[in-house]
Amino acid sequence: MTDISSNFHQEGVVEIQVPQEEEKEKEDQEEEKASCEWDFHLSTVISSCNSINGSVCDTIGVLEFDPCGNLLASGGIARKIRIYTVNSLSQEEREGDRVALDHGNACNYYICTPAKLSSLKWKPGWGSRVLGSGDYDGVVMEYDLEKKMPFFERDEHGGRRVWSIDYCHSDPVLGASGGDDGTMQMWDPRSGDNGKCLAMVQPCKQYSPVCCVEFNPFRGPIVAVGCVDRKVYAYDMRKMMDPVFVLDGHQKAVTYIRFLDERTIVSSSVDGCLKMWDAEDQRVIRTYKGHNNSRRFVGLSVWRPGGLICCGSESNQVFVYDKRWGEPIWVYGCEPMGLTRHDHGFVSSVCWQQKEENRCTLVAGDSDGVLRVFRGKRR
Repeated sequence: MTDISSNFHQEGVVEIQVPQEEEKEKEDQEEEKASCEWDFHLSTVISSCNSINGSVCDTIGVLEFDPCGNLLASGGIARKIRIYTVNSLSQEEREGDRVALDHGNACNYYICTPAKLSSLKWKPGWGSRVLGSGDYDGVVMEYDLEKKMPFFERDEHGGRRVWSIDYCHSDPVLGASGGDDGTMQMWDPRSGDNGKCLAMVQPCKQYSPVCCVEFNPFRGPIVAVGCVDRKVYAYDMRKMMDPVFVLDGHQKAVTYIRFLDERTIVSSSVDGCLKMWDAEDQRVIRTYKGHNNSRRFVGLSVWRPGGLICCGSESNQVFVYDKRWGEPIWVYGCEPMGLTRHDHGFVSSVCWQQKEENRCTLVAGDSDGVLRVFRGKRR
């Protein structure tokens, strides 16, 4: 969504056994190569007149399915939160065909926001009623979607852009936000004073912007943050003093963090790679390369039931990785010919629906405001 660089991973027996060992080694190498066990296809394309005219004012910066997987929220440069039902994204299609829709028809409703949006999160424990947002003016807001209006607002990042927000799963009222002021702040609307700051950390002493915040959704009081200083810091939210561990391996700013399971973290960076970490040992398990990412936020999403990872690319492509292999297993889109990487659009956000194990739904948004819905099934 935004240019990162501008703001701031026995002899006779031996004769018989050697060929067998070589053959086994060859088989092992073949098993290590990435292979796709899925059939993906483009199901639905949702666009608008802005997309046709190539306008950048509708860039989709964030996509989030609700906890039940029945609603999708989108936000970005257009200063709108759009809410789609899964049914509207998956209208009837014939085999091999794709459905083309307009945002006005596909969107169930939208809410106008006072500023450009950088982050959206559904509030756990509230069904699909409450949605939180972080914006370019440094404000965190919560919206009651039944009333289609905000009911909570806080600004403790000094008016600096809020890059990311998230909610604690063990105590869903508790939230955290990270921003350009170099801090991660935790807050609770129940404390009064417009969600008074309960704790604040500055991971990097040089005020390096915090690009992403993620609570561990599986267990324990851990909240992780990724910074422009290339590191991931994890804190025990009961004692927000020093980090309990630091993951250091990226060459540039860390833009996204996602927990794949209770001890495994996937991080994204503008060094052009994703990394999967063992959080307990603080080591890199695997590095994923193939997509183009050197300047912008291109999205990151993990589909936990299927063990798949997805990100966008500055080449306007969607990349899917299997957690077992460092090479992509599926790529959608063709890199434009004759253009530099900054002359064309880019995929700016991706999101998996967290349902089933043998079928999946993936949504990708781009810098022209186009949503693409992909369906996948295990072969």
